[in-house]
This record gives sequence, structure tokens and C-alpha cells, in this order.
Amino acid sequence: MNFFTNSAPLLRRKPSNPQYYSHYKYWFIDWQIGKYQIYSNLYTQIDLACILWAFLVFIMFVTAQFFPVSWVVQTVLWSALSLICLIAMIRWTKNWVTVECVNWLLNFWVVLVIAGLLCTNLSIFLGWGIVLIHLCSLWLGVASVGYLLTGITLHSRALIVAGIFHLLVIWFLPFISAWQFLFTGTFMAFFLVILAEFQWDRYK
Repeated sequence: MNFFTNSAPLLRRKPSNPQYYSHYKYWFIDWQIGKYQIYSNLYTQIDLACILWAFLVFIMFVTAQFFPVSWVVQTVLWSALSLICLIAMIRWTKNWVTVECVNWLLNFWVVLVIAGLLCTNLSIFLGWGIVLIHLCSLWLGVASVGYLLTGITLHSRALIVAGIFHLLVIWFLPFISAWQFLFTGTFMAFFLVILAEFQWDRYK
């Protein structure tokens, strides 16, 4: 028995038939002007959570890169918004993880994000210089661990590849140290949007 579904591509267009997602809660978007279809796609709760995190991650890292806002203010603001996102993620994905029988995986992501927030907050309030200069690496590592474990659990090559890419970017950061916040935010948000827009492989 294969661990992965090797016959399926890592990413593909989502099935246009909503019945494919009959076990999940989903939202179908179909934008048209007259008879011309501009955009259509289907989003599950997991997809919405990915989009929400993509938006927040991008805003956080871009703010750190370009705006002279104190680290303390950013820490309080982003921690509060991250906790709100965590609550939204739990509410949105509860049905999905129940159907897939991976409730523990949602709990793992929650613990992972909270651990990342604690490390970030403590490094700022207690002046942990070694952590402060590696905040981008910290969050890339958090995302990588989450993707890798999720990919192994769901037998998804796409998620494992995402985890590996996040690890590789940590190695690349010293070469773009002046722009690492912008690059990290854009990179992480890009992967989240890709995972939301496409159907990624998983073993069935």
C-alpha cells in the first residue's frame, strides 16, 4: 500500500461539483458579468482559515518591515489579532477535522501558534536578542513543523513540500537580511493562498 496517492497531482483545480464536498461546510463563489464568468471557486472552512492567516501574516511582517511602530505595540496588537484568528480557525475547521478524524491535529496547530507567540512576546519584553534577530526563522520553523506533521498525517505530498520549502527559506534569510520580514511575510502568505485556492493531494 502506497503512503501517498502518487497518481494525483500535488495541486489541482478544485472539482466544480459541490457534491465532492458534501461532507464539509463550504462556500461557492461565482462572479459573472453578464454571461462571462470572471472567477469561480469553492472554499471549505480550511480554505477560509488559510486565507485569514495569509492576510494577517502578510500585514504583520510588512508592518515590521516598513512602519516605525514600536515592537511592544506590535507585539500586543498582533498577539491579540492572532488569538482572534485562532478562535476563528477553531470554529471554522472543527467540522473538517472531525470528518477527517484528525481533531488532535487542530489542537497541535493551536499549541504550535501559541508557543510561537510566547517565544516572540518573551523575546521582546525580556530582550532576548538571539530570538529577536531570528523572528522570521522562528515563524518559518513553526509553519514548517505544522506543514510537515499535517502532510504526514494526511499523506499529502503538497503539505510536506510546503514544510520543506519553509525550512529551506530559513537557510536563505541571511542573504536578504535587510528585507527578511517582507520576504517572510510574502512567502508564508503565498503558500497559504495557494493551499486555499487549489485542491491539494491527500490519501483517501
